[in-house]
Amino acid sequence: MSGLDHASLSVGDYPAARRFYDAALQALGIALRREMLKSQTGKFDVAIYGRPEASVVVIAGGGKATPRVHLAFSAANHGEVDAFYKASMAAGGTDNGPPGIRANYNPNYYAAFVFDPDGNNIEAVCRQP
Repeated sequence: MSGLDHASLSVGDYPAARRFYDAALQALGIALRREMLKSQTGKFDVAIYGRPEASVVVIAGGGKATPRVHLAFSAANHGEVDAFYKASMAAGGTDNGPPGIRANYNPNYYAAFVFDPDGNNIEAVCRQP
């Protein structure tokens, strides 16, 4: 089923944001699922929060954390990810990562990333093999 998969927020003070989201989201039953530091990503620190079945929100900071907003939409299959990328590029999007497996996220994480005309990072992701 397609729909919103997760949202990402750029933060200016990553340690302060971690403290805030750790506490605030815990009250909702949402826990830190994974953290990748700048030394791993090469760009910025990332904290991924969610429930066991899915990510909910991602924070990124401690470096150049662009764009303004990151929205990731669920795709039913790899073909939908490919179609999203093709349609987005034809409609004026800018490449931020063509369709493909992102094994550093998950072995089945097939996604494509584009910047919209305002610089927001829009993603389509399929988590099925």
